[in-house]
Amino acid sequence: MISIEYMRTMAAYNRWQNDSLYQAASELSDPARRMDRGAFFGSIHATLNHLLWADMMWMSRFAGWSKPSAASIRNSVNECERWGDLVAARVDMDQRIIAWAAGLTAGDTEGRLTWYSGAVDREITKPRWLLYTHFFNHQTHHRGQVHALLTAEGTRPADTDLPIMP
Repeated sequence: MISIEYMRTMAAYNRWQNDSLYQAASELSDPARRMDRGAFFGSIHATLNHLLWADMMWMSRFAGWSKPSAASIRNSVNECERWGDLVAARVDMDQRIIAWAAGLTAGDTEGRLTWYSGAVDREITKPRWLLYTHFFNHQTHHRGQVHALLTAEGTRPADTDLPIMP
């Protein structure tokens, strides 16, 4: 089982790391951000779009927020076409996730959540604490991919170690 403090810490970590990656990615030209670099979603821009899309999808399940405009994982890479729109949407999403986590109480990690998964084309029911853990783990996974792509391009995103988070 996870704690509310874990949730709040990971929400803050999410914002800290996104700020670092987006700052480093902003140093690149738009074509450089969109270049297919062989990552699972291809480019830096596409991977960051997928990550925003997934956060939107999970928050629609967790808290009833609006679903993303793209209807599938495959189309998640097109959530925000313009870089400026993606940056603004990410900042807004991170602020909202922090506010959501701040409002959680101990009982909110209990129970189960049922949703229809388009990825596996069926209804799934899992413990909430597990889904919250997945939510933050998924963010970390794809940010790690982007961090590697940015580093290979010569930018210097901030350190990713949770214990040194400001």
